[in-house]
Amino acid sequence: ATLYRLRSHLFDPSFRFGMSIQAPPTLLELAGRSLLMDNQRAILALEDLPIELFPPLFMEAFTRGHTEVLKEMVQAWPFTCLPLGALMKEPHLGMLQVALEGLDMLLTQRDRPRRWRLQVLDLRNAHQNFWRMWTGNVADACSSEAKNKNQTLKLPTVVAKEPLKVFIDVCLTEGPLDEFQTNLYLWVKQRRDVLHLCCKKLTFFAKPNCHTRKFLKILDLNAVQKVEVHCSWKLSTLAVVAPFLGHMRNLRTLLLSHIRGSASTSSEKKERLIAQFTSQCLRMDCLQKFYANAVFFLEGHLDQVLRHLKNPLKTLSITNCQLSDSDWHYLSQYPNTSQLKLLDLRGVELTTFSPEPLRILLEKVAATLKTLDLEDCEITDSQLQALLPALSCCSQLKTFSFFGNHISMPVMRDLLCRTARLSLLGLELYPAPLESYDAHGAIHLGRFSQLCAELTAIVRDVRESKLLVFSTAPCPQCGHQLLYNLGLGRCSCPAPA
Repeated sequence: ATLYRLRSHLFDPSFRFGMSIQAPPTLLELAGRSLLMDNQRAILALEDLPIELFPPLFMEAFTRGHTEVLKEMVQAWPFTCLPLGALMKEPHLGMLQVALEGLDMLLTQRDRPRRWRLQVLDLRNAHQNFWRMWTGNVADACSSEAKNKNQTLKLPTVVAKEPLKVFIDVCLTEGPLDEFQTNLYLWVKQRRDVLHLCCKKLTFFAKPNCHTRKFLKILDLNAVQKVEVHCSWKLSTLAVVAPFLGHMRNLRTLLLSHIRGSASTSSEKKERLIAQFTSQCLRMDCLQKFYANAVFFLEGHLDQVLRHLKNPLKTLSITNCQLSDSDWHYLSQYPNTSQLKLLDLRGVELTTFSPEPLRILLEKVAATLKTLDLEDCEITDSQLQALLPALSCCSQLKTFSFFGNHISMPVMRDLLCRTARLSLLGLELYPAPLESYDAHGAIHLGRFSQLCAELTAIVRDVRESKLLVFSTAPCPQCGHQLLYNLGLGRCSCPAPA
């Protein structure tokens, strides 16, 4: 009878009167509000509630604070995932606690409800499309295709009890855990036999402390796929975190930034600390993207970091680092760079190095490379000329950044003649030719515009360019740069006498 009344609400014309023209509630929302006027009736209706009505009714119960209904809906949830985080603009501790209480009641039961399929409680700000599909367009949600999908959501007679996975994104900062993390930590810690706390993305914004380390200890580290360090760490700090990294067997992306040494650290201790990190790389079976920005210990140790990796890298980003001759030669011979899609060497000074290792590397990745960033590498004319044959073979290249290098107009012409034949290239960033500057190093605006117009024509005579930009060196006084093809004018600093 309750189910019949609910269905009748959906098609009752009286619900249409009094609606706001600006943002009228949907019929599902109105039906849900009507049902929630009697919590006991709503709870009794869950047993026979059509599956397409669960999400809108859950949203109504969540946003309007119907705690008892929410507890029961968590226990009867007929989907494998409950994306609760998508409903919380900020961690809503009150309603989150209600949902967790509902799960507690469920986890203590010997027999699970007939319709229950929940395997993942997702507290990340994700899966917005799930709620939109069921509430944004009723026709789509109830289409034959959606109904066919719903049929697959029916439970088998017996369901094996497996640990419930709770997914979050973790950002670790200074100080103790915040209230949301603390509550979650305590809840999971007491139920580790029936729950796994999972995190696909782990971000550090501070040095790990006792609070963050205890949080890491309850994480299912096998679930971590991405780790980012966006703060300055000592090498000793990285060595402390390294064992955690070693247990992340599904880690696909590792970003390290500003790993610094200490003048008081002896060379023996430094080597020992480096080995504590590199030894864990042996266990990173799935790593495909490696980013290192201002990581001081890479110089002379690149082989120790990369040699243990088992899978071909898709992304290699080494920026603002010092590298040795041996590092460059190792990189050119390293087999796991043959399928690179992104190579980023910004800020790695190449002036004094032979271009041969980079030429070999570009030849190896010519069939797969889509993004190449050689910005601020201080590449010279002779080095670029040695690289041009390999660069012109990178047929899949879509983005090429070459700002900040010191190239003359004749060699720039050669470069643009080569890149003009790369049909997929859509974003091209080049330095102003050396002839754009006067004897004092100041930009000559007219000459800069004339030379850039000539270079632009070389490309556009061959193919259409989406974004082709030439940039001057930063003004030594104000840091302003002129960007040709973007219409940014000159700085107001006085010219040298």
